[in-house]
Amino acid sequence: MATEMALLKPVTKIGYCGSATIATARTNLPRRVSTVIRMSAATGTNPGKTTGGGKNKKAIKETLLAPRFYTTDFDEMEQLFNVEMNKNLNEAEFEALLQEFKTDYNQTHFVRNKEFKEAADEIQGPLRQIFVEFLERSCTAEFSGFLLYKELGRRLKKTNPVVAEIFSLMSRDEARHAGFLNKGLSDFNLALDLGFLTKARKYTFFKPKFIFYATYLSEKIGYWRYITIYRHLKANPQYQCYPIFKYFENWCQDENRHGDFFSALMKAQPQFLNDWKAKLWARFFCLSVYVTMYLNDTQRTAFYEGIGLDTKEFDMHVIIENLKRIPHIAALVSELLAAYMMKPIESGSVDIAELDPQLVY
Repeated sequence: MATEMALLKPVTKIGYCGSATIATARTNLPRRVSTVIRMSAATGTNPGKTTGGGKNKKAIKETLLAPRFYTTDFDEMEQLFNVEMNKNLNEAEFEALLQEFKTDYNQTHFVRNKEFKEAADEIQGPLRQIFVEFLERSCTAEFSGFLLYKELGRRLKKTNPVVAEIFSLMSRDEARHAGFLNKGLSDFNLALDLGFLTKARKYTFFKPKFIFYATYLSEKIGYWRYITIYRHLKANPQYQCYPIFKYFENWCQDENRHGDFFSALMKAQPQFLNDWKAKLWARFFCLSVYVTMYLNDTQRTAFYEGIGLDTKEFDMHVIIENLKRIPHIAALVSELLAAYMMKPIESGSVDIAELDPQLVY
């Protein structure tokens, strides 16, 4: 991911996970009762407020930048993938993608060991809450993908069995990721109530073409986020304070395959790519997704510093935390409009094999 590569730079100071900080004595640590976390459907929920029945349940605070659950026009989706109505569908390409997903390269990859709990017990103080938030948000985002892909797989089964099966296999990947992250929360004596999330969370409606734009970008950006963090921590093992990051190299390949599938979907729908309206919408989603990622990251500089990364190239907190400073808001809007109106580069598709080897990721 281009912005991720620009944002994440190794810090020279000792991060939170440096040996001087993480050497908190494990003796006499209070035994904690596992807490089930339920996310309220209402925006701006007090994070300490109890929702639903039972004890040890609390809500997670939602904001405009929080991961969302999505729904779409499934009737339109069925029309788009009807092989009789859409002659642009490259069935051979989708068959090849299906075989790739059926191979399931990461079937035995997400296996935990005792290192997880031991590392979580070592993380204390502010960094512990930062890690909990990271796991909560990541789990919610992966679970959101699972729900959407699962429903698309179910709805398209009769219209296009091949595409439907790919969606079902992608939902398998997302469920595996969400479960692995939720198990990580158990190391911190917490757990997300995913069943409650499914029923109580508000769903955001996106038209199919917007689902394609946003999800393609999300999956490809996810690849670059994971691989960037993995490579950084491999080169700087002193910041490897929690073992989940060791799984990112293979994990990110799931994201990459998902992105390739959505690329094929959009190529099969030229109306989503080639006319002037499509180009403007694609440009809008590119800008909005990267801005959202940037805002999310700059609000969580402590997390990245905790693993030895620096996200402070451009300090957005001045705008986020002091909304009364209208000149700053106006300046931001002006910059975003200028970026939106920039002349785009028509990149098309490329054959990686013909490129310089150093460009291959």
